[in-house]
Amino acid sequence: MDYLQINGGKKLNGTVTISGAKNAALPVIAATILSDSPVKLTNLPNVVDIRTLLKLLTMLGGKVVHEGTVATIDNGSITSHKAVYEIVAQMRASILVLGPLLARFGECEVSLPGGCAIGQRPIDLHLKALESMGASIEIKGGYVHAVAPEGGLKGAKIIFDKITVGGTENTLMAAALAHGTTTILNAAKEPEIVQLCVMLASAGVSIEGIGTSELTIEGTGGKPLTFPQTEIIPDRIEAGTYLCAGAITNSEITLNKVDVEHIRASIDKLESMGFDFTIDGDTITIHPAEEIKPVNIITVEYPGFPTDMQAQFMAVAAIAKGESLIEERLFENRFMHVSELNRLGADIWLKGSTAAVKGVEKLYGADVMATDLRASSALVLAGLVAEGTTNVRRIYHLDRGYDDLEGKLAALGADIIRKREQK
Repeated sequence: MDYLQINGGKKLNGTVTISGAKNAALPVIAATILSDSPVKLTNLPNVVDIRTLLKLLTMLGGKVVHEGTVATIDNGSITSHKAVYEIVAQMRASILVLGPLLARFGECEVSLPGGCAIGQRPIDLHLKALESMGASIEIKGGYVHAVAPEGGLKGAKIIFDKITVGGTENTLMAAALAHGTTTILNAAKEPEIVQLCVMLASAGVSIEGIGTSELTIEGTGGKPLTFPQTEIIPDRIEAGTYLCAGAITNSEITLNKVDVEHIRASIDKLESMGFDFTIDGDTITIHPAEEIKPVNIITVEYPGFPTDMQAQFMAVAAIAKGESLIEERLFENRFMHVSELNRLGADIWLKGSTAAVKGVEKLYGADVMATDLRASSALVLAGLVAEGTTNVRRIYHLDRGYDDLEGKLAALGADIIRKREQK
């Protein structure tokens, strides 16, 4: 099993190019099921989750040619409509094939995704939306068995009780091939949702309200879509993570290929902590702070502060001058990195969904264990400034969502290397 060895205390300097967004690429890949002709996707990140979903498409009978950041997917040859547990268990986002498989083929079986380290993420809202469109759904043997009504899915008015990114994506894809009009109220507004809407619209699907909480979709009545080439948007969480790398080491680094509006919440918080920025189009440079100030954060849905940046900001707050308060409102178990940061010398106390982070003078290297994707990046950030050597273990979490993190950090001047555990 691989781990990262970091010798802390190095200043960073240079430029890093941000990869395509994993969380945008996954629904875009799933949406190719709605087409019976080849679809070319570009700017795909080189991460495990992308390869896993592409593997699922091949298991369904699709043909995939994947080289570097480009994939050509031809789902005209799909013969199976069953997404098996072996794949879905590796990645919860595999549930995103449910809507498009059902819409295009009228029937499918998709394994339940199971638990998630950061908290409960049920798919009941996904299923309720599909039932509103006329689907019959049965859960048996660990699988969701969904059958569309005769003639295909029907447009419906769908009101989500709570904002759900995956539920919005699944419903959008199902509605694209449904008969009639579907209205989604309380829809998620993340940039990844916008990209999916734009992709569907580029194939001729009429969608009103893109970027708002109310979406209106005119379905094609079962006619498969033909997509033009689609480029994946920049990864806003990767961009935020590198800004935090600059912040925690108090270094000047530049990020290329960034959509600045997508990371506005992270920029605002870093500015409140004393950092300045130079922004030029899709390039942003973070400048050192005279003093790293504490910060107060509450995680909420986009465009508010993202839960996927909470752990990274906690690492920066661990060396700030004063006490920060971080409240996690979206996932109940997303503080598992606290005990590991404390192993490095941080002073963090938890009470319910709030963490109090008292800044310390120094962090100290230690062996730490990643518990989820974003927690692992927070431990890497802390290791960049910890005195001595930090070994971050279980980095298979990191590999799910970061494209060559250690390579990019090393190019900026970090002393970081991937090693293999000795058996």
